[in-house]
Amino acid sequence: MIRRAKPVPPTPVPGDQARLVTIDMVARAADVSPSTVSRILNGTAVVSADKVKAVEQAISDLGYVPNPVARGLAGGRTLSVGVVTQTLDSPFYGAALRGIEMELLAAGYTPLFISGHWNEREEQHSISVLRARRVDGIIALDARLSDEALVALARELPVVVTGRGLEAPNLVSLCFDNFGGAREATNYLLDLGHRNIAFITGDPQHQDALERQRGYLGALAERGVPADAKLIIAGDYREHSGTQAVLRLLKQGVHFTAVFAANDQMALGALLGLYQRHVSVPQQVSVIGFDDLQVGQFSIPPLTSVHQPSLETGQLAARAMSALLEGRRSKLRMPQPRLVVRESTGPCPAA
Repeated sequence: MIRRAKPVPPTPVPGDQARLVTIDMVARAADVSPSTVSRILNGTAVVSADKVKAVEQAISDLGYVPNPVARGLAGGRTLSVGVVTQTLDSPFYGAALRGIEMELLAAGYTPLFISGHWNEREEQHSISVLRARRVDGIIALDARLSDEALVALARELPVVVTGRGLEAPNLVSLCFDNFGGAREATNYLLDLGHRNIAFITGDPQHQDALERQRGYLGALAERGVPADAKLIIAGDYREHSGTQAVLRLLKQGVHFTAVFAANDQMALGALLGLYQRHVSVPQQVSVIGFDDLQVGQFSIPPLTSVHQPSLETGQLAARAMSALLEGRRSKLRMPQPRLVVRESTGPCPAA
């Protein structure tokens, strides 16, 4: 006859006991009711200091860890916020996501990140996925969705959107002054004596790209410098398009003494293209970008750029969401653009 060994209970691992402790156990240890423990945890209890001390001691002795999901569900919330970004590997959006994470975690919310890949249909799908997970609100970074779609979404749950100016109930929009930043960058090059300033555009489906091009053209018009269509080259916000743009200009024999790229990634690509053709920066051609990514400080030469606070954008978006979830509207404003001058720009070379 084969004797079966008695099953051996699994060895507890750190954290298991904390997960097994319940509010009822804490209540018994503290000699109070479970509802009193719950109210003390929520900060709504009106009880004696002795009872509060007894509950805190029981929590400490038993190793009780409150379950934020259960507490949220009890209040009709999941304590999570959906965040729709455009691409998770972007250096600009990466900093914004870090800002969102910092602020939401500090406020007791968990961010759920998902990418829309610059595609309206994918954004719609991403929002459907987040809503299926019962998020309490949605932050959309530079959304491709229409104004009408965002307003309709805000009728269902709080929405914060960056990259556009939009007014609607239960919705906060944060819009950076892309026009003003591009105007300032172009004026700086004009002040250095440059008149043949090439402009590498961003994706024309992005509102910020259109505003930056408008700022470039506006500065030229204000200073009486004719805009030359040959100096405006299409880009797509990625590094390789900046390289291709300057190589195209050089191949076509277009005369230019400065390059203004609509974002830093294309500006870095432009630096590479000029290096490949042995064009010195800034002695022969000045280069200026937009966004002031940290990597620009370490390019050769370090990149002059319009500072757009990506980390702070994320922080402001998260604060605006926290306010909406508390039933109030924030009065947050995006910082004004400022030019950060480094070694990639210099006076226009003598003709």
